[in-house]
Amino acid sequence: MSALPDFISRLLPFHSHFAPVRFGTGLVKMHFLDQGQGRPVLLLHGNPTWSFLWRKVMAGLDGRGLRLVAPDLIGLGLSDKPRSLAVHTLPNHGQAVLDLVERLNLRDVVLCVQDWGGPMGAWMAARSGGRVTGLVVLNTSVLTPRTLRTTAFHRFSHLPVVSDVAFQLFNFPVPMLGRTQGDARSISGDVAKAYAWPLRRVVDRAAPLALARMVPNREDHPTVPELAEGDAWVRGFRGPTELVWGLKDPILGRALKRHREAMPHARVTETQAGHFLQEEVPDEIAAAVLRVAGAAAA
Repeated sequence: MSALPDFISRLLPFHSHFAPVRFGTGLVKMHFLDQGQGRPVLLLHGNPTWSFLWRKVMAGLDGRGLRLVAPDLIGLGLSDKPRSLAVHTLPNHGQAVLDLVERLNLRDVVLCVQDWGGPMGAWMAARSGGRVTGLVVLNTSVLTPRTLRTTAFHRFSHLPVVSDVAFQLFNFPVPMLGRTQGDARSISGDVAKAYAWPLRRVVDRAAPLALARMVPNREDHPTVPELAEGDAWVRGFRGPTELVWGLKDPILGRALKRHREAMPHARVTETQAGHFLQEEVPDEIAAAVLRVAGAAAA
């Protein structure tokens, strides 16, 4: 992978690391940021972003006695990018994250998740042998769906031909990320360019479409049973938990109600941010992580 361009390096003052992890039937290279020392905090992003999304949260937590680990999901960011859509499954992504956690020997982990990082992180936690001791949940869905009402975005991803062209030729939805925000200006200029840069080559754009199609749209969708393991772990988890939610998220803003019901012991912070709330309310997220980490350490 080429060195990061200057406009990204100026915004992302953290060192890159790479590790081999299992993904499907082979090994691939996963990129991750690793900053600080202390109780580990695992920061998992979703589709179609990368660890760059966590930079403001990491800046707010740096020097606070925490080890901040932010990987790029396989197919996104600086991680390897398999060209097959079929290899992108919840267990494959969850196993890749678990491999990284085990390779780095992370224990007493505060797990902080958003978007697809939620179900992948929950699946990983369920199989981690108790490595996760604290949980911070941002706009995501870590629960099995009650109904299969999908958003227009996810319905579009299942349209034959036209969705392939949009996602893989025109890099959809990367140019539209600002429209999911409470303030569209939060993803603009060099920040918007930084999200597009890892997917600048057409051949590297399988993951955004594959992850969009992983969202269940029918009862027999393969992801439905795969979500159950993480759902059970989340509902049974009794460690310190916080929810930080962007209510202006057009994709998952309304999902807060279900997650509040599933985690009644969780402290809830409601914000006017959108889907990628790390760009808009990083201080609120950092504060939640610090509270959970402090409680986990007590």
